[in-house]
Amino acid sequence: MSARLVIFLIFLAAGNEPCAHRGWSERGVAAELRAGEEGRVVSRIAFGSCANQNASQPIWSAINEFDPQLFIWLGDNIYGDNKRPPRVFGKERTIGPWKNVPVFFPASEKELRERYRLQKSKPGYSNLRRRAQVIGTWDDHDYGLNDAGKEFSGKNITQKLLLDFLDEAPDSPRFRQAGVYASYLFGPKGKQIKVILLDTRYHRDPIRSDGSILGEIQWAWLDKELRSPATQITIIGSSIQVISNLSATTAPLFHMECWGRFPKERRRLFELIEKSNRSRVVFISGDVHYAEITRYDCATGYPLYDVTSSGITQGVEKVVPSLAFLVRLAALVTPATVRVYNSKCRYKSCTYGMPNFGAIEVDWDATPQTLRLEARDSNGDPVLGVSIPLSDLQVSANSIRHRDCILEVNLPWILRRRLSILVFVSITVFLMLLIVLVCIIISLANRLLRKCKID
Repeated sequence: MSARLVIFLIFLAAGNEPCAHRGWSERGVAAELRAGEEGRVVSRIAFGSCANQNASQPIWSAINEFDPQLFIWLGDNIYGDNKRPPRVFGKERTIGPWKNVPVFFPASEKELRERYRLQKSKPGYSNLRRRAQVIGTWDDHDYGLNDAGKEFSGKNITQKLLLDFLDEAPDSPRFRQAGVYASYLFGPKGKQIKVILLDTRYHRDPIRSDGSILGEIQWAWLDKELRSPATQITIIGSSIQVISNLSATTAPLFHMECWGRFPKERRRLFELIEKSNRSRVVFISGDVHYAEITRYDCATGYPLYDVTSSGITQGVEKVVPSLAFLVRLAALVTPATVRVYNSKCRYKSCTYGMPNFGAIEVDWDATPQTLRLEARDSNGDPVLGVSIPLSDLQVSANSIRHRDCILEVNLPWILRRRLSILVFVSITVFLMLLIVLVCIIISLANRLLRKCKID
């Protein structure tokens, strides 16, 4: 009887819940992690999100150079839905007061398969798949429709397509369950890392409802996962940001999806971590087309970090490259009470709006053992980072040296709306100057005409 079969029978006998993987899959490709070898120490993990399959993806060279043992997709692994062009007039009007159709609409199964094929065939990504184990979850664009939740009717088809893309074993419970959530365990005892991947789409209620993100079935599963035997590190992957809630400070200009827009659900998540006595929990997230690291001290008795990496191809500064400085200025003046500011940031805003990936390194041999969390650019250079002793990520008298407890929604109105006020004032000043300039031009033109008549 092979070692893999013995491990599989033990797995069944142990009565593990669906999708409680043991750090391997039947079609896994990572030499260090295949065949259920939990004894292999994992010290380098990369993660990313927001990869447009039609775009050039040079960043894979930097990811491969980092040489991760594990890569985690955090959603928008392809851009699977279709997008109509912006039109104010015509048969299909996507913007303006006469809008009659949505900007985004679902793609066919055939289109989705082709888009996954394109992404999977990228040379850099193909190289990564040969070198590292790849796992992941989804966000809205690979789920099937921009900002969609449980109401999306095509989710069962897109679930199968995602799992095929991730090389999930054909008999995996993920094909049969409602959603793509899963957990994995890596490393030997004393150096174990648990990875929990959430599904923030399949069961999610409408954005402004303050309803559920995970749904009760997934909440029950998560409760069991967090109450399972302790590990040295627990990484929770969420396609949308957990700690940051910039929508509270960027509204009414624009909004982003995040746990902060479901305050009851976020509070429930924090309470679940606290009640489970789970130490050394770290969040990773994507979605927003920029990178940042956030920290919240008042949820579990020790600091909670959320490392956001977005995206593999997408970046807010790429929209209008010549105006990238305005994007950085907006990020700097927008209140961000939970963002980590330190000397490791490339820009003063401590955000990064060009293509990036997340990097996690664990120094198991250091005293104390240390966790390094970073976002890196297309060259592999760090643009954000923080190093944390693992001893700081547990409840103790010294676990929190300073407390970052003010959330964006708790700011005074005038501070919370600072960006909007600045934008509206700038527009007003610009329009006033434009009017003055027009008046000056008209006045000069009248003088010139009168002079011509006199002559």
